[in-house]
Amino acid sequence: MLDAIIIISFILACAGVGFYSIELIPSPAISQVTNLEGLHFVTTGFGAIIGIAVGLFMQTTYRRVENQVRQMPIEMLISRAIGLILGLLMANLMLAPLFLLPIPAELGFIKPLTAVLGSITFAITGINLADTHGRSFLRLLNPNSVETMLLAEGTIKPAQTKILDTSCIIDGRVEALLATGFLEGQILIPQFILQELQLIADAANDQKRMRGRRGLDILNRLQESYPSRIVLNSADYEDLHTVDAKLVRLAQEINATVLTNDYNLSKVASLQKVEVLNVNDLTQAVRPVYLPGDNLELKILKEGKEPAQGVGYLEDGTMVVVEEAESHIGSQMRVVVTSSLQTAAGRMIFARPYASVIA
Repeated sequence: MLDAIIIISFILACAGVGFYSIELIPSPAISQVTNLEGLHFVTTGFGAIIGIAVGLFMQTTYRRVENQVRQMPIEMLISRAIGLILGLLMANLMLAPLFLLPIPAELGFIKPLTAVLGSITFAITGINLADTHGRSFLRLLNPNSVETMLLAEGTIKPAQTKILDTSCIIDGRVEALLATGFLEGQILIPQFILQELQLIADAANDQKRMRGRRGLDILNRLQESYPSRIVLNSADYEDLHTVDAKLVRLAQEINATVLTNDYNLSKVASLQKVEVLNVNDLTQAVRPVYLPGDNLELKILKEGKEPAQGVGYLEDGTMVVVEEAESHIGSQMRVVVTSSLQTAAGRMIFARPYASVIA
């Protein structure tokens, strides 16, 4: 209701401006016409109609601009506003000497006309430059994180971009992470990672060649399944000679997260204040926990280091050492967990046959 009252008031104001503007036009022809009362009413009425048309046009344009501004991302809105302000400041600095020039009175209109056109030109240029380089400019204001600077109370922080390491691509578990939705944000594939994958795929060693081709196949599937999230980046650093160093440098520059399963890369990146997501750490965190007394079905695959021991593996690769299970190698048996041990290489579970515990 309030919006309708404001719109009607604005259009009536425009009609009034048009109505009285006709009388202000310094033209002898209109002055002669206005001497006749009937024609005077017609001309002023024509001015009112023009005012209404202009008011409707301005109101429609305002609504369109308002909708575009509401749909615009906050970072783009801020960068464009900064670009507009900088453009107008540059216009004032560049055009200020113009008003000091001795221009004849007959050409006095040149100064305000040039000022208006120059301000519009610089303002549009500032907005266009903000669209192209606005995010980089905002990052200069806060090198740590553009998102942190743009956060306001009640807003949600956007997910950081993830940069895939070669080992993580070949490993293949990233495909399952994306499918389950646990991995958010854009996935960035730098050009130097693609080059390393290609070198591995062209290696003379059969095993390496198979790993490289597996990585390329996984990337192709990811691009087909998530075309809007998988982004190829052409960044490269000629002064750096190792892929890991380039990966860390790129993550620092764009404030991204490195996604890897390389233990050494994780440590190096963490030392350089780069956030790292290690797929192995995730696997370790979500693997099932077995407490002493829990039962599980296990296939005994080989002998243990100690006499009469048998060794089996859980689905996630955890090794289970079973006492008195050497005679059951190759068969499935039910065991009871007695203890577990966490080592640098992973976790080990110790168990006994279920039948011997009952006895």
